Amino acid sequence: MSTYKKEVDTADALHRIRITLTSRNVKNLEKVCSDLKRGAVDKKLKVSGPVRLPTKKLRITTRKAPSGEGTNTWDKFEMRIHKRLIDLHAAADVVKQITSISIEPGVEVEVTVVDSQ
Repeated sequence: MSTYKKEVDTADALHRIRITLTSRNVKNLEKVCSDLKRGAVDKKLKVSGPVRLPTKKLRITTRKAPSGEGTNTWDKFEMRIHKRLIDLHAAADVVKQITSISIEPGVEVEVTVVDSQ
């Protein structure tokens, strides 16, 4: 038996890439998702998503009166955090070209690369 190993160039190897987008503004988030997907489809990559994950609702209830005197009136504040997932099957250098688009303010992008086997 031979102990010869075939070398694989990491730039040409296909990777499974998961892009996670997070924002408080849905409009900006959807715009970035559509731009990323359009760029991937133009490069003829296998794309799945955007998958819409459940919205996190951060709630704070506080008293209106600073002294605690008077009627018990309350203010309710809520911040919604929206999240989207996009999966790509592509080489790492192609993903760098796709993710170089202008990203709207308030949108956080997290790119996770997993070797597909």
